[in-house]
Order: sequence, then C-alpha cells, then structure tokens
Amino acid sequence: MSSLSKNLPSDPSSNIKINGKFLLIICISLIATSGVFSINPIVPNIATAFNISPQNIGLIMTSFLLPPTVGSLFFGALADRFGIKKILIPSLIIFGIGGILCALANNFRSLLEWRFLTGIGAASLESLELTLISDLYNGKMLTSAMGVNGAMIGVAATVYPLIGGALASFSWRYPFLLSVLAFPLALLIATKLKLPTQQKNTQHLNLKSYLKNTWENINNPQVFGLLFTVFCMFIIELGACYIYIPVYASNFLGASGTDIGILLSCESIAFALVASQLGLLARWFSEKSLIVSGFVICVLSLLIIPTIHNVWLLIIPCIIFGVSQALALPPLQSMLAAIAPEGYRAGFMALNVTVQSLGRALGPLFGGVTFAAWGIQGVFYANAALALITVVVFSFLLTKRSLKSSNA
Repeated sequence: MSSLSKNLPSDPSSNIKINGKFLLIICISLIATSGVFSINPIVPNIATAFNISPQNIGLIMTSFLLPPTVGSLFFGALADRFGIKKILIPSLIIFGIGGILCALANNFRSLLEWRFLTGIGAASLESLELTLISDLYNGKMLTSAMGVNGAMIGVAATVYPLIGGALASFSWRYPFLLSVLAFPLALLIATKLKLPTQQKNTQHLNLKSYLKNTWENINNPQVFGLLFTVFCMFIIELGACYIYIPVYASNFLGASGTDIGILLSCESIAFALVASQLGLLARWFSEKSLIVSGFVICVLSLLIIPTIHNVWLLIIPCIIFGVSQALALPPLQSMLAAIAPEGYRAGFMALNVTVQSLGRALGPLFGGVTFAAWGIQGVFYANAALALITVVVFSFLLTKRSLKSSNA
C-alpha cells in the first residue's frame, strides 16, 4: 500500500480524514465527469446545430466513452509500472486540449473525433483516482471514502448540467471549454501531490505478465459478479437515465432544456445526499445488502417513469433513481478495491473503469434498440428487467463464492 496511508486512522468505525491530498484526488474525478454531465443537457442543441437524427446523437457520448473502455486497463498497467503521476498529468493535459478542440469543431464528424481525443485523456482519470483513494483508506473507512467521493461527484452532476445549460444558451460550444479546468489541476498535482513514483513489486513488470497476473486475480465468481453488476449499472445509468429520461421529457412531455437540467440535477442531489451518508449506513448494513437494495429501488424508479404524464412529476423517479445509484455504486467500488492485490491495484481499478465505460458506451445503444422495438416505454421496462437480472446474477455469484470459501 502507498505511504499515503501511514498516518491515517485504521479504525473502521472512525470518520475518514479529509485533507488536501484527498480533495485533490476527488478533483480528478470531478474533471473527468465534466465530459459527461456538462454535455448531457446540450445534446439536443448539438443535434439541431448539425442536423443529426435522434438515433445518431448518442454517438457524442459513445465517442467519448470508448477510449476509457479500451484504454483504462492499459493506462492502469502503465501507472503500476511507472508511477501514477507520470500517467495522470499528461492525461489531464490531453483532456483539456480535447475539450478546446471540441468547442472549435465545424462539423459533427470532427466533433466526434475530438470527443474521442478527450476520451483518451479521460481514460485513466477515474481508475487512478479510485486507486489513490484505495491507498488512503481500508475497511469500512474505504466504503465511507467512496461515499464521500460519490457525493462530490453527485454535487458536480448537479452543478454541471446547470452550467452546461446556461453556457449553451449562448452557444453549444461553450460547455466543452469547462475542460480547461484540467490544466490548473495538472499543475497542482505536479507540485502538491506527493506520491511514490513506482510500485516496488512491479518495477520490472512487462505488460504480458501483468495482464496474466491480473487475469489470475480476477478469475473468481466474486470479482465476476461485481464487474457484471458494475457493467449493468452503467448501461442503465447512461441509457435509461441520462439519454432517455431527457428524450421522454422533451419529446413526450414538452420539457425544455432547462427543465431537463433541473430533473437531472434532482437525481444528482439525491445521489449526493445519500452517498454522503454511506459511512453511517455501512455500519448497519453490509455492502452486499446496500447493492441489492440499490438495484431493487432502481427497478421501482424505472417502472414509475412511463406512467408519468407531467414533466415535474418526473422528479419523483429521478430522486429514487439517484438514491438507488448512491446505495449501489460506492459499495461496489469499495468491494472491488478491497480485493485488489497490492502492486496491481491501478490495473485492477482500471478494469473496473473499463467495465463502467463499456456499460456507458452500450447504454445508449441498448436504449436505442429497445426504443426501436417497443417505443419509449419499452426502454424503461427493458432496463428494469436488466436490473432484476443483475440482482439475481450478483446474489448468485457472491453466494457461490461465499459457499466455496466456507467449504474450503
């Protein structure tokens, strides 16, 4: 484990220590999420500007999310080999440059190309941020820290859509310029964040053996169950919530861009409030119980949405959805971090982010297929069915692991 954790409390029941290092680490994910949350409300504006059909507009998100899907594990291996800062700082710079180029795009194709470049910059950010948090805390404190991190992301997810919508009132190009915040963060990390330059037991590791050892570490039912759950969660989040709730609100209930921003902000506020209390909830309930509860609540929110015919009543399922995400996501990340072997933690968490990004990339596609087959209601019912399947698979695989351990 990193030397960052030496002076931190080890009592699982104690409160986490929030210091300058922890805040800098949180800022990494806040920068990365700006590429999604500030852009979601302006998707209709971009479609209008470039005359893009609803079936193809999801490519704005897919092009950004593909690089993390493909590259997170590779960057995680490099971080374990060469040190986190040597990967993190260039990634932030690329992210900032990509956002500027997106703002200057003169056609939809070039916008997608620069979004892809921005995604390359974002590819390592979330996994390295989760790795650093995993180095700082352990046990219930790790779950609490993940909850605080999730709460801050929830706050960002509340603010970013409002900022993005406000900037888009002048031009759809302006929200992309939020990426320039990556430049001062890169400078602060370079000068203020003190980290080991290299993991001791991976100094001479080559990529082939690294990937082989990583595979050996994840090749068990518990890890597969966690990764499958993460994958399905992000299919539902981006497809049902961030793409098709705005489509339903706009096309079927007559909501404006500002209305949609408010709806998404309500979801994010609920997420932030509940995630901030996970340290307390983790003392009463196991991580597994929190995850299952989160998915059951998610099913409820998805089943409610098609029954609503007033745009402001959509606030109710949006809040419920935010609660469900807060109950499930931080405990999932905590469980994955807890079983990540030392020396392979960056790569292990990168695999987690790869699965997240794959889910996010496929979410709009899954939504598009179900929309074409069954209409807008079918999108939410299909995602509800996926959530139920996820609960069954998750419970089975973790129970299987527990039984295997007890028999051993």
